[in-house]
Amino acid sequence: MKKYSTIFIGTSEFSLPSLEKLIQTDFIDLKLVITQPDKPVGRKKIITPPPVKVLAEKNHLSILQPIKIKDCLNEIKNIKPDLIILVSYGQIIPQTILDIPKFGCLNIHPSLLPKYRGASPIQTAILNNEKQTGVTLMLMDAQMDHGPILSQKKYQVLESDNYLILSDKLANLGAELLIETLPNYLENKIQPQLQNHSQATYTQILTKQDGQIDWCNSAQQIHQQIKALNPWPGTWTKWNQSTLKILATEITPDQFSTPGLIFKKNSYLCVACQKNSLIVHQIQLEGKKSNSGSAFLAGHQDILNQQFERG
Repeated sequence: MKKYSTIFIGTSEFSLPSLEKLIQTDFIDLKLVITQPDKPVGRKKIITPPPVKVLAEKNHLSILQPIKIKDCLNEIKNIKPDLIILVSYGQIIPQTILDIPKFGCLNIHPSLLPKYRGASPIQTAILNNEKQTGVTLMLMDAQMDHGPILSQKKYQVLESDNYLILSDKLANLGAELLIETLPNYLENKIQPQLQNHSQATYTQILTKQDGQIDWCNSAQQIHQQIKALNPWPGTWTKWNQSTLKILATEITPDQFSTPGLIFKKNSYLCVACQKNSLIVHQIQLEGKKSNSGSAFLAGHQDILNQQFERG
């Protein structure tokens, strides 16, 4: 197979398996990697390169880090790529760039489109307690997650899959799908299939407020929220004017009439919900390191029989 000149666009950890696969693929000639600018990270605001830049530098690839992708228009035109591949970049790609490559711009999206278009498909699938999700390789157009589909792979969600675990699994699944699909697509053996837009559903950009726990919800709903929204925006509740992050839980059938009631079961810290209760396995008090629920309870016995704000 001939070599196809390619530009890769991506930023986050989710992008890495696909970039790694493309680097190893003998029919792809990576001409350029475009990623986000270095940004301050953490409390100390240390300037940190995006994961894609680190991998690209390690493999001696050319890199651009524009504030806006449109600023790369001339560089992309000069390369005249056969193909652009985008994975988790975080910006809308203008039509002037989409029109450049002969084989278009391909995108890996972590849902089974047209379901869960938008910014938070993995989190939303967990929030909704989906038993099945997957990845879609699509041909991009000017609208968000709207273009025709080249291929998809399904994944059966496990109870143990939180956001970080599921994101990692779907990133690897998407990379596999990309490399399996590319040869047939580049040889015109795949006809892109239009999405059924009438069945499209949409996800939102998450905010800190989305993480506030409402103890009047069921234990199952709150458990899914905790699995879906850590590390960002985090799941939290208020206690004695302080914020408590609830990081990991387990559902228990204990039932109380007071949602938010804090109680002890064996050595575990537990909280009553509207239906059933939650064992808190990991918790973090504002300004402190995270701790097991049992260790937190041992140091804060006064929390027992109090009630978390309902949210």
